[in-house]
Amino acid sequence: MKISQAAVNVCTNSGLTASKKQSTYSENKEIRLPGTDYAIRSQVYLSAYTSYRVGGPAEWYIAPRNIEAMHASVRYAKEQGLPITILGAGSNLLVSDCGIPGLVIATRHLRQTHFNQETGLLTVAAGEPIPGLALEAAERGWQGLEWAVGIPGTVGGAVVMNAGAHDSCIADILVSAQVLSPDGTLETLTREQFGYSYRTSILQGSDRIVTQATFQLQPGADPAQVIANTKQHKLHRLTTQPYDKPSCGSVFRNPKPYAAGWLIEQTGLKGFQIGNAQVAQRHANFIVNCGGASSWDIFNLIRHVQYQVQDRWSILLEPEVKMLGEFPVVC
Repeated sequence: MKISQAAVNVCTNSGLTASKKQSTYSENKEIRLPGTDYAIRSQVYLSAYTSYRVGGPAEWYIAPRNIEAMHASVRYAKEQGLPITILGAGSNLLVSDCGIPGLVIATRHLRQTHFNQETGLLTVAAGEPIPGLALEAAERGWQGLEWAVGIPGTVGGAVVMNAGAHDSCIADILVSAQVLSPDGTLETLTREQFGYSYRTSILQGSDRIVTQATFQLQPGADPAQVIANTKQHKLHRLTTQPYDKPSCGSVFRNPKPYAAGWLIEQTGLKGFQIGNAQVAQRHANFIVNCGGASSWDIFNLIRHVQYQVQDRWSILLEPEVKMLGEFPVVC
């Protein structure tokens, strides 16, 4: 059984000639997950669950609400020989219009938080949205998450990819995380065991799933001041980045000492468009869906930007967005 985190780059060329919305998967049906009240559904279009608002159907889909159902989902996939793809908030992700084979497990309903006032430890389930968590911490006067208010993802994805902003990142505050293996065992990994570096960890490309995480924050500050700082971080992102159209956030990693957005802008690509996918005018490291874009439009625009930047600067931009499924190269 193969498990793909949403942080895995699974991008292949394809000779597909079928319609972008066509699927070869089975007709819509449900299968009751043994030992639970949950059903695995077929033919669930993932465009409803990605921030880009694109993506074909999952062959099978389930969104468990507790760790027991998560266990049962993984066990079922193993018994049936189905590959697993983990889907959080669907941000930082580009899903092919052809869809995803196997079982897609969405963690968005794994919601639980525990603030320990004595220790400053925040333990939170993988499906909790990062922006809401940052605001909740701020309202309690807890410092340490103000920078994360503009990150449109969940705790699980943030832990796997070492999400960051404003010179801070998950590795700065993570104490440990609970991880589910394909054989059903749960283990706790410390921050050191994640092998963190810029926007990556050892879990990217692995077959283990983050189910919850514990962060070290600093309680006891004036809530009004923490809220003000948090809102300032959010305002900065709203005024410098294009949140008026669907996107995945930053498309490319910054190739130090350069910023990817600067390289793209200097290459003259702001506003460049393929189909209904466009390099954003406000921030060149964003590609936005102007309405009706296909995942193939976005994918080919990513490749075009890479080619043009490499041709001018001899720098190959590495995508930060993770791609799932098959993408035919047409440009």
